[in-house]
Amino acid sequence: MGTVIAVSGAPGHRFSKPTLASIRLLKGLGVEGDAHCGETVKHRSRVAVDPTQPNLRQVHLLHAELLDELNATGFDVAPGQMGENVLTRGLDLLGLPVGARLRLGEDAVVEITGLRNPCAQIETFRPGLLAAVLGRDAQGRVVRKAGIMGIVLEGGEIRPGDAIAVTLPAEPHRALERV
Repeated sequence: MGTVIAVSGAPGHRFSKPTLASIRLLKGLGVEGDAHCGETVKHRSRVAVDPTQPNLRQVHLLHAELLDELNATGFDVAPGQMGENVLTRGLDLLGLPVGARLRLGEDAVVEITGLRNPCAQIETFRPGLLAAVLGRDAQGRVVRKAGIMGIVLEGGEIRPGDAIAVTLPAEPHRALERV
């Protein structure tokens, strides 16, 4: 079990999002009122390539442990500033497989689709931050630490303090890749 630490959303396309008292997830769409809400892709670079692509990035989840790590190394990053919709604590988000389902609060269910691929805006926000959220594993492969993305299977309201329960998909599990 994990916990929701903060929730954020914003109607305009910008890097950081203000924290809110609660957000409402809409089935098949995403965060009500957020710029990335919709059945088809809303990320500007992806819209430019093909605006009819399904939106696999309806909800951005980030682990608070990353903020702890970044702040310990001198970055000043607060909830919502990395553009996440849901800041969690106590879950290994990056270790979840594709298709894992998170029940957030009483009603909302998000299915994990993949990793967030941090873009150049992160470097504009805080110089050096892009390198801090990218790493390499023992085999030299890129490790993306900037959170995970998901789609809304069941809507509902989410607020700080809500519990998060994980349901894993049937095996074999597929590791997360960038979406």
